[in-house]
Amino acid sequence: MTERTIETRERILSAACEVIADVGFEKIRMRMVAEHAGVSTALLHYHFENREKLFSEAMAHSFAHTATELERDADAVPASVILARIVHSLLPTDPELRQDWRLWQELWVRALRDETAREFAVDLYDQLHSWVGHALERGIESGEFAERDVYETSTLILALCDGFGIRLMLGDPRISLDAAKAAIWGAVAGALGVPPEFPAI
Repeated sequence: MTERTIETRERILSAACEVIADVGFEKIRMRMVAEHAGVSTALLHYHFENREKLFSEAMAHSFAHTATELERDADAVPASVILARIVHSLLPTDPELRQDWRLWQELWVRALRDETAREFAVDLYDQLHSWVGHALERGIESGEFAERDVYETSTLILALCDGFGIRLMLGDPRISLDAAKAAIWGAVAGALGVPPEFPAI
């Protein structure tokens, strides 16, 4: 794949993320994404045969971009900082992450009715488990974290981020971002043997 082809796919996927988050999957048309990406509809169909394929690759693109950003200096900072960054990125903490959250919400709705979407959502959760689990394993191996069941702890963190994330997306006045992060961190800090205050990231 040439550099130009890769750049075109990246542009299309970024445009798809924005359009899906804005209008929702049910209303999206391939033409809308093509126009937003500045490419022809024919070129869009060359890369993505239908909107289902485009949606799944846009979701994977969004996830991969966030994960790459957080790993930039992973070997130079404590595991608790990496884990705190992951928690921060799993919540709608800025406009880009709010867009990611709208994509996730579209996926959840589709997964309730479509088996392929359900399988894709479960696969993405497996990737999230690996991402969180790797940070936990790093902390346990270095002695920074106490020994814990990594999968069980990852499941707890993901469930808390989902729950608080939905409340934040709804604009629930009883839940603030700082309160959500403090509650999530407080739920695992004792078990991991780290201070209860959310780390500076």
